Amino acid sequence: MYVASKEDLLRLDAFAQNRKQEIRNTPDSLPIKGQTYYVSQAGCDEHDGTAPERAWKTPARVSTADLQPEDAVLFRRGDVFRGPIQTKPGVTYAAWGEGEKPKLYSWEKDLADPSLWVLYDPATHIWKLTEKILDVGTLVFNHGKAHAYKHIPSYKNGEFVCRDEESRRFDVREALTRDLDLYWHFDTILTEKPSRGEDFPIPDVTQPESLGELYLRCERGTPGEVFSSIEALARRNLFCVGSNPNVHIDNLCLKYIGCHAVSAGGTCVRGLRVTNCEIGWIGGCIQHYAGTDPNYPEGGRGTVTRYGNGVEIYGGCEDYEVSNCYIYQVYDAAMTHQVTIRSTPRVMKRIRYANNLVEDCVYSIEYFLEKPSEETDSYMEDVEITHNLLRRAGYGWGQQRHNKHTPAHVKGWSYVNTASRFSITENIFDRAAYRMLHLVAEREESCPTLRGNVYVQHPGGMLGQYGANHTEEPAILPFDANADRTVREIFGDTEATVCEIE
Repeated sequence: MYVASKEDLLRLDAFAQNRKQEIRNTPDSLPIKGQTYYVSQAGCDEHDGTAPERAWKTPARVSTADLQPEDAVLFRRGDVFRGPIQTKPGVTYAAWGEGEKPKLYSWEKDLADPSLWVLYDPATHIWKLTEKILDVGTLVFNHGKAHAYKHIPSYKNGEFVCRDEESRRFDVREALTRDLDLYWHFDTILTEKPSRGEDFPIPDVTQPESLGELYLRCERGTPGEVFSSIEALARRNLFCVGSNPNVHIDNLCLKYIGCHAVSAGGTCVRGLRVTNCEIGWIGGCIQHYAGTDPNYPEGGRGTVTRYGNGVEIYGGCEDYEVSNCYIYQVYDAAMTHQVTIRSTPRVMKRIRYANNLVEDCVYSIEYFLEKPSEETDSYMEDVEITHNLLRRAGYGWGQQRHNKHTPAHVKGWSYVNTASRFSITENIFDRAAYRMLHLVAEREESCPTLRGNVYVQHPGGMLGQYGANHTEEPAILPFDANADRTVREIFGDTEATVCEIE
């Protein structure tokens, strides 16, 4: 086993920095067969969009446009656009002009405006946003220099209660004890149905009108004066693909999004490609409240599920690619294909994750196929994970989560995961806060083939899990003095390079 010195890690940092700059500076080179439409901050939504001087202005106009397959919508480089986009089948969304990639953000405005904040409680330095807002995964200050820590109480029996002491009602003044602690309050709309396993309704955060109150502890004064930029990760998807086929998203910067940067799903999503993009600060919003959670590590507490991925397909898919992207600071996964089979079978095939740089996400790449063991029509086929640089899984802001034992660079969980022709080759796995890899399936033949990967981990850390679980769960393997042999004999990666950090 190779011992990686401080100089080796500096070289790895330099390699990552070089890849970051290469991705950020990728030139525009896509061929466009159909009509090209332009969008710029200087545009007007009453224009026809067919030339730079007649550009549209907003993502809302793009969403309502009558676009045809093989058309392209190009956003001007150097500009910032706000709000979600409903994609159309066969359309490419990309960049034009000179300078940095166009930036597309989730919420309508930057919150670094003193008029947007009022002092709620002087004794605790808690401020309240004067406008109501969708749920916020976190707040990002000064473009990533700092971020908030979000408090989410349980909701039980018609009130918010402290997650660590559910007999005590939640009080924002008692909970927000540290600088930049955050709380979003909403109970205006309740579900009609009881929560899972409990006979009371729960807050419905899924509606566009689910606007709540935002509280922030800021000990240095008015947040809008202390910070030059405050971006909210609002509860929205940015690019809403749904089941639209052959959508291509290229050379854009997608940031500050509370759900998914690119969200797709359905019976079969065909031809989704996300290339040459920068995707950062994603997720953390409340997916749902759901009554008591018997699986919570501390047992029996009210569950609040948070979520958010960089690029997600939930359901069946074909010809799905994420390549040459820089993805960082994602609450859950940088990129993923996943589904839980309820009734209709799903097939996921010809999937490629290649040449990406991923840093500080909980999962660099996630996949799963959860289904009954006896179900035979759902499967994965031709999945390739290759030449990616995946760094510091579980080191980012997403570790605000309660289940801190889940991070991994490639996260397959421990489902049935029926698969064939599944390969993981020539990637660099650079440190993980928990497992480096979690590659488990019901049958050994469904586990991916590994070849030529580099494994960099602290001594005393973990390698992860690999193998079949049809009789019992595979052991979690340590990163110890035998890690080199473990990777070769159990992971089957006979061409691996295993590096222990000095």
